[in-house]
Amino acid sequence: MSVSEAATRHLLQPRSGPNLLSLVIPTFNEEAVIPYLRSACEEFAGTLPCAVEVVLVNDGSVDGTLHQLVEWAAADPRIRVIHLSRNFGHQIAATAGLDHARGDAVVILDADLQDPLPVIHEMIARYCEGYDVVYGQRESRAGESLQKRFTAWLFYRIMRTFVDERLPVDTGDFRLISRECLNALMRMRETHRFLRGMTSWVGFAQIAVKYHRQPRRAGTTKYPLRKMLSFSWTAATSFSTVPLRVSALLGVLIGAVGLEEAARAILAYLIGWYTVPGWASLTVLTSLIGSAILISIGILGEYVAKLYEQSKERPLYLVARTFNMEEARPKPETLAEAVRQV
Repeated sequence: MSVSEAATRHLLQPRSGPNLLSLVIPTFNEEAVIPYLRSACEEFAGTLPCAVEVVLVNDGSVDGTLHQLVEWAAADPRIRVIHLSRNFGHQIAATAGLDHARGDAVVILDADLQDPLPVIHEMIARYCEGYDVVYGQRESRAGESLQKRFTAWLFYRIMRTFVDERLPVDTGDFRLISRECLNALMRMRETHRFLRGMTSWVGFAQIAVKYHRQPRRAGTTKYPLRKMLSFSWTAATSFSTVPLRVSALLGVLIGAVGLEEAARAILAYLIGWYTVPGWASLTVLTSLIGSAILISIGILGEYVAKLYEQSKERPLYLVARTFNMEEARPKPETLAEAVRQV
C-alpha cells in the first residue's frame, strides 16, 4: 500500500462518554414520518447514559412538518427547532443543525428512520475509544429499488477512484462527530457542500460501524434519481478538479481520432476505395470537435459558476425562526461593548 493510500495513524486517547449528545436531523416535507421519529427519539433518549438534545432543522417544508416540530418542541425542552426561511437543500440544512448543536458529540441522521438509532450506542463506544468520526457503513439497504442500490454503489466507487480515495464506500451522512472534529469542520464555509467528503478531508481518527439500513418508516424519498445525479455532480465538481482533467483528456482523444481519420483518408486514396471526397471525415471530425469543445466549456462553466457563487459570500442559510433555542450573545471584543451589552 502506498503512502497516499494509507490512512493517517492517530494516537487514540480514550475519553469518557459525552455529557451531552446532539442529534441533528434535517427535515423536508416529512409530516408523515414525524410521529414515528418522535416516538423513536423519546424511546432512544431513555436508553442513553447522558443528556441528549435533538436539533431539528425544517428546510422550508411546504406541508405540516413545521407545525408538528413546534408541537414537539413545546412538549419537550430537549427538542430544538430551526426553521429556515426557504429550502436550502439537505447539506445546508445539516450544516445549520451542526452550527447550532451544543453536544460534546454530534450525530447526523435523516428523519426517515432508515438509519437505526440503536446503532448510535456502538458509535458512542467507538467515540469513548478515542475516535473523532464514527460513520455508519451500510451492509444492506432494505426497501430500496435495485436501481437506487446500484447507482449508490457505483457513485461511491467512482468518487473513491477518481475524486477522493479517503472517502469510505457505502456511507451516507449518518455519523458521529466529536466536538474537536466538528469545530474544524465548521471552519469550512464553502457554498456547495458535500459533508461526507468534507468530514473525510478534515482527517482526525475515523472508523466505520457496520449496520443494516432499514426501509423508510413513512412518506416518500426526497432523493429521486434526478436529485441523486445532481448531488453526485455537485460532489464531484465541488470536491475535485478531475472533471476538468477529463475534458483535457477528451481533447487528446479527439486529436487521436483526427489522426486516425487522416490516416484512413490517405489509405483510401492510395488503395483506391470509393468515397465521397472529404464528406465522411469532415462530418465526423466536425461533430467530434464540436462536441468536445461544448463539453469542455460546460465543465469549465460549472467551476466558474461555483466560483461566482462563492465569491458573493452570502450566508449559507437564513433562519426565519427558532424554538427552544437560546441564542448565544457574541463575545464582547472591548470593554465598551461589554458595558453596552449589560
